[in-house]
Amino acid sequence: MSIFAAPTDAPRRDLSSKLNSKVLAMPPSGIRRFFELVIGMDDVISLGVGEPDFATPRCIRDKAIKDIEAGRTTYTSNYGLMELREGLSDWLQRTYDISYDPASEILITVGASEGLDVALRAIVNPGDEVIVLQPCYVSYGPAVELAGGVPVLFPTFQKDGFRANLEELQKAVTPRTKAIMVNYPNNPAGNTFDREDLEQLAEFVKKNDLLIISDEIYAELTYDKKHVALSSLPGMKDYVILVSGFSKSHAMTGWRLGYTCAPPEITAAMVKIHQYTILCAPTLSQYAAIEALKHCDDAVSGMREEYQKRRDLIVQGFNNLGLKTLVPEGAFYAFADISGTGMSSEDFCMRLLAEHKVAVVPGTAFGACGEGFIRASYASSLERIELALDKMEIYLAT
Repeated sequence: MSIFAAPTDAPRRDLSSKLNSKVLAMPPSGIRRFFELVIGMDDVISLGVGEPDFATPRCIRDKAIKDIEAGRTTYTSNYGLMELREGLSDWLQRTYDISYDPASEILITVGASEGLDVALRAIVNPGDEVIVLQPCYVSYGPAVELAGGVPVLFPTFQKDGFRANLEELQKAVTPRTKAIMVNYPNNPAGNTFDREDLEQLAEFVKKNDLLIISDEIYAELTYDKKHVALSSLPGMKDYVILVSGFSKSHAMTGWRLGYTCAPPEITAAMVKIHQYTILCAPTLSQYAAIEALKHCDDAVSGMREEYQKRRDLIVQGFNNLGLKTLVPEGAFYAFADISGTGMSSEDFCMRLLAEHKVAVVPGTAFGACGEGFIRASYASSLERIELALDKMEIYLAT
């Protein structure tokens, strides 16, 4: 045995003092915590994780297989493949009437999550404040903190359609406010902004000389109306960092491909961070995204139509059960009010999972204003949603 070998029964060293204090103080993701509970349980109906239940469209998978066989496995530009950036520029122009220079204003990222991270790290100085509209995706506040900023959590409420009151929002602005983070269609509430909402928000941002990080990852999953991109409004391009990707719209979660669109100075700063931490997004995923932009409109429309059927089923079901639920305008989540049960969101979800094997996420995972709500993803089959509703009816009756 080596003279340097440690005894097998040696006590573990406590490394807590060596860790980043911000990371130590951060709670784990409320979504993932429930997802971990589900793993290993049999016969669970999971309406928890926000992931399409569709396979990536066949045309994209077939193209990726050909690209593997062709050996397209090398690095790309830090910005991403020019062919993809040009394709995105054309697609954004014809879809949302926004003009972005593919050479200097578009960055291909490892999912929209990396896009949010590099956007924040590019603009936030230590102590800068970023207003985060809640309820919101679980990563927003922690991402601001990890960038050295201070998240200012601003609650919105069901009675207002989960829209911010701009008079109240003005009170949250201080000399240290750098930016606002918004997400529409919204995860978890499913609401979105129409043009009038965005025009008012645009005036607010201009008046206060702020930047706005606009997470529009669910844009293609907008029902009953056409999505309006914030940066398409007159004079707004210089104020907006648009973040989106292919995970939700094209059922490409595991491909990890997103993008940002921003003014050249901000994009150049984001590329610096991206090149030192990531280098480039996965090459095969970039080629697959080119195919997605060219030939997959029908597949996206088909998935959106199916989600709309599921939306109608689950919203009607929740409301019939006495759980007030607004009709989601986009994304694939129903945010149901369970406050009438007298239970906390956490207790409601834990008991539902333990007693009836239905997994949903407590509203508090998305901010304190989510107390009294649960988030149920309807990225699941109609049959499974119906079964989950049946089980919830029994649960509520007891």
